[in-house]
Amino acid sequence: MKKIAKGFDRYFKISERNTTFAREIIAGLIVFLAMIYILPVNANILGSAGFPGTSVFIATALVSGITTLIMGVYGRYPIALSVGMGMNAFLAFTVCDKLGYSWEEGLALVIVAGVLFLLLSLTGLREKIIIAFPRDLQLAITAGLGFFIAFIGLKMGGIIVADSGTLVSLGRLSEPLVLLALFGILAAFALGALPGKLKRFAIIIAMGLTAALGLVLNYFEVENMPRFARAEGASLGAVFGKGFEHIPRVLLRPESYALIFSLIFVNLFDTTATLLAVGNKAGLLDERGKLVSARKAVCADAFGAVLGGVFGSSTVTSYAESTIGIEAGARTGLSAATAGVLFLLSVFLYPLFSVFSAINVGENFYTPVTSLALVAVGAALFSNLKDIDWSDKTVTFSAFAMILFMVLTYSLSDGIGFGIIVYVLMKVFSGKKADVSFILYLIAAFFLANFAIAEIIKA
Repeated sequence: MKKIAKGFDRYFKISERNTTFAREIIAGLIVFLAMIYILPVNANILGSAGFPGTSVFIATALVSGITTLIMGVYGRYPIALSVGMGMNAFLAFTVCDKLGYSWEEGLALVIVAGVLFLLLSLTGLREKIIIAFPRDLQLAITAGLGFFIAFIGLKMGGIIVADSGTLVSLGRLSEPLVLLALFGILAAFALGALPGKLKRFAIIIAMGLTAALGLVLNYFEVENMPRFARAEGASLGAVFGKGFEHIPRVLLRPESYALIFSLIFVNLFDTTATLLAVGNKAGLLDERGKLVSARKAVCADAFGAVLGGVFGSSTVTSYAESTIGIEAGARTGLSAATAGVLFLLSVFLYPLFSVFSAINVGENFYTPVTSLALVAVGAALFSNLKDIDWSDKTVTFSAFAMILFMVLTYSLSDGIGFGIIVYVLMKVFSGKKADVSFILYLIAAFFLANFAIAEIIKA
């Protein structure tokens, strides 16, 4: 046993990084508890686009576990991975709902984007693209993603509804289902404001409280309340590998390329920001501010982007909740490996999580228990706006265009495209065209061509 312990210590550099086995394992458990909400939330979001919901739950648990284990054991970084919030909503509500792709075709896009993301990481182009994008645009993309998923969360809770006169309006607050969703959002905000460590688990605690209240109301026969269900007919085979045969078909659609670019861009900046944030908190940056032994960690999260589509879920990314583990003392990949094992074990927990499932009301579906997670995560991403340089009009106008069009067009790709075009245009007219990298000019030209092609197709 001592030899095994020494081997673990040497491999994960536990003593070298001044931590302990117990501390790493406890930190891994804490990160898992902070992230477990993604399992039912992702099943609900993708289920709304026609994905087999219970199968998506299994796929999400498996791909989260496998990719987090890869990060922990191969990358040896204390970073957990799972399906990206925002990218799953983009896949369900823009790709499948708005643009009419089947869910299998949506998975094909995720696989292609994942393979390209992996190639970018292996060849070093990933770093060049990050450098080409101004920091302010990166922050605007992340903040816009927050607005986008928060809007979807409000819609899924019935709090915001369609309106023929004003496009959207406030939902019916007299409906018990809407009130339950409001309760969950307010509970998440209130718990997130608590002093001490309990606020780390605000989302999962709020979901538990909302589910419990819904079950009580269901017992008293209040309509459209959460209830437990069986996972009948659920299997990974229903979604695993379903996107491969549809790759040729989606590549024939011109609009697919903008969608692939958007999936890559969002994942690119999201994973980079998480790696740097975790590396900084864990003391894994060298004197030049670069990550120590970053190549393995970068390849691990890039490989996860491929596995997401293969397993039948959306794009996998590094999670900012990993910083919670750092605060609990995590410094090595052992904490990530612990979280990965727990994700794999959660495959068997669907009957418990069925209370978080979507509720069908007529032709619509609502998720009063899980919509709070989208709003709470969206609110957290919103904070990125504070670091944008609002004194620069070029930045202000491009960030404004990017965020506004993301929400109003219901599309991350359209928002990113408009924001980049505005940024490049303003730099050129202000006489600062040299400030824009050649790569960014190419990306702006790509989006212009994509918008033109889309209009030709519509005509």
